[in-house]
Amino acid sequence: MTARPSVLVHLAPYLFIFIWSSGYLAAKYGLPYAEPLTFLSLRYLAVIAMMLLLALAAGAAWPATPGGFFHIALAGVLMHAGYLGGVWCAIKLGMPAGVAALIVNTQPILTAVCSRSLGERVAARQWLGLVLGLVGVVLVLSSKISTSGLSADSIVLALLALVSMTVGLLYQKHFCPSFDARTGQVIQFTASLAVTLPLALVFEDNAIEWTPEFIAALSWSVLVLSGIGISLLFVMIRNGAATKVTSYMYLVPPVTALLAWLMFDERFGMPALCGMLITIIGVALVVRPQASRPPVLGALRP
Repeated sequence: MTARPSVLVHLAPYLFIFIWSSGYLAAKYGLPYAEPLTFLSLRYLAVIAMMLLLALAAGAAWPATPGGFFHIALAGVLMHAGYLGGVWCAIKLGMPAGVAALIVNTQPILTAVCSRSLGERVAARQWLGLVLGLVGVVLVLSSKISTSGLSADSIVLALLALVSMTVGLLYQKHFCPSFDARTGQVIQFTASLAVTLPLALVFEDNAIEWTPEFIAALSWSVLVLSGIGISLLFVMIRNGAATKVTSYMYLVPPVTALLAWLMFDERFGMPALCGMLITIIGVALVVRPQASRPPVLGALRP
């Protein structure tokens, strides 16, 4: 009976990396046909409907206290409305997806600093891995970074996404690490919709072109990115230290580059290949368990 959760815990990071990486490709398909906050509002509404049906059908548990609802909702606003809203709006304002990925996926450094202040020990080996991961990401995406055409607004939005996701992950890890993924997503996306939809109504024209590309991007965003990807993130948060969870984000830009090459023939050279290898080594240093030492707070249990 214990084998299945263990297998899911070990497979979750690898499935998550692929799914999270595909989110940048979904933006490539979806943004030409709807403005970012309008797209995200529609996505949140669809996720709420899907997860509510699943929760009701399974009789899933809801938080027992108002405080439980509040913590889950606030984490959701930070991790969805703040993170996704910042990234998608930055890309809409002209920031290349690769540059947005580079900024947001420096998250492990910020998480490590914050985690240390919250009492979660970060070993010297892990700091080395975090730095190597950052160097690898820079190498992978160096060919995509342009010194011109980046507005101050897009940079601020990408940084907002970085801070919002980091704070949201740490908040959820410390205040509400365990809850049902179905009811939890209903709460989180309802709170995110309450923030995103008014902004969309005020600042966007809410026009949608229901092209096959838009429908595909929306379906993938709802069913895979939110339905599966966010559930996997919950599993990772519940079972791993925050620094280890966010260290996997370092693999997102290289995998995104690989998927873009396979799907759109976007080529990358030797520096990017070297960067991927350095990134993988860095992540391995962060997530490799230490032998014969007391477990780090919140780390995976044997």
